[in-house]
Amino acid sequence: MERTHEKYYLSLDVGGTFIKHALIDKSGHIICLAKVTTPINLADFLETIKQIVQSYLPTIRAVCFSCPGKIDTKSGTVYFGGALLYLDKFSIKTYIETEFSIPCTITNDGKAAALAELWRGQLEGIANGGVITLGTGVGGGLVINGNLLEGTNFQAGEISYMLMSRDSPIALSEIAGSMGSAVRFIEEASNLLQLPTSNGVIVFKELQKNNALIQPLFEEYCRNITIIISNIQTVVDLERVAIGGGISEQPLLIEEIRRQYRLMRETSKGILEMLHPISIVACEFRNEAGLMGALYHLLIQIEEKQLDYWTIIVD
Repeated sequence: MERTHEKYYLSLDVGGTFIKHALIDKSGHIICLAKVTTPINLADFLETIKQIVQSYLPTIRAVCFSCPGKIDTKSGTVYFGGALLYLDKFSIKTYIETEFSIPCTITNDGKAAALAELWRGQLEGIANGGVITLGTGVGGGLVINGNLLEGTNFQAGEISYMLMSRDSPIALSEIAGSMGSAVRFIEEASNLLQLPTSNGVIVFKELQKNNALIQPLFEEYCRNITIIISNIQTVVDLERVAIGGGISEQPLLIEEIRRQYRLMRETSKGILEMLHPISIVACEFRNEAGLMGALYHLLIQIEEKQLDYWTIIVD
């Protein structure tokens, strides 16, 4: 990578499989982008992060992270960590700032997706909106009055834990994270098609043919997403919801969610008519959502003077 006198920001998107990292300027233009395999323990994770940051040090003024789990954005501490349980109760912010004497921020990956859309995507100019990310579970972030909603315990937008059943005791299969799981849907559809492995590409090719084996499953899955959207709508009265995650790249998914949403309203016997219809769109940012959202979170903290200015020059 060519070194210049200009300084940028280093954004890292930590996932269960890969850690993506990018050099980005304050306008959101990606200078360079790469990824490495996510380590399976904390010691190797810290060594990997250290090597990444060191490789960019001559050109960066701050570091920002997007990460799974409940994130205390003030202390930079990760709780639970999603698939990366070794990050539980670890402060990435403290580690980076102690190791490199450079400012660091961190935010939840679902909230990062919402921030990316708020900054330069489908929620730009939207006062009240949300992002729902469909993957192993259901993540997301809510924007209220133009600002990301963190919640008292940094848990706002943890859609996976939304209850979808009145059964007692509550079964994991009956929460939004399971019923709205894109991974689960693809696995079940692949099984119905008798595929040797789970294959989303083949599943959607068959859906485009209206394959009767999996069409009912697809419709049920999309209806589950509309129930999630309607439940959110009753509480925060959003104008727009953007659907993210790898599966959102399939136009057929967005079309079917919209269709199921219309059907649900039409057959609700006036109940949902009391709620203003919400706009449902695909996210603008997908693979780069975490990187962009993490940076916007950093820039907001700079603007609100929550970070030390002695090492950061934004102009």
